[in-house]
Amino acid sequence: MDHKAKALVLRFIDQLNNEHFSGAQDCLHDGFVFEGVLGRREGAAVYIREMEQMKLKYQVLQSFEAGTDISLWYMINMGGKRIPASGWYHTDAGKIRSLKVVFDPRPLLDSGKE
Repeated sequence: MDHKAKALVLRFIDQLNNEHFSGAQDCLHDGFVFEGVLGRREGAAVYIREMEQMKLKYQVLQSFEAGTDISLWYMINMGGKRIPASGWYHTDAGKIRSLKVVFDPRPLLDSGKE
């Protein structure tokens, strides 16, 4: 197992939670690709600009390692709603190269409903 990959991903989450966006971007490969339920983003700078606006907060519940791939199960505070989600982080050469996130988006889409 590549414990450096896990440390990198957890450092990335910590940087986002503390709104240290330049530090978070330092964890990403320039060609970083994000794929999520609501869309795809290409490029570390593009992704970080969006994170600066959203200011999501992550509570990591569990992590799983498979070589240079790290999967996290977490609660994400999105606009005051706590959403259970899973993120699959692929690392390469000491940087996060890609992230795939899955969650049920219905709480975000249902205005006023829980």
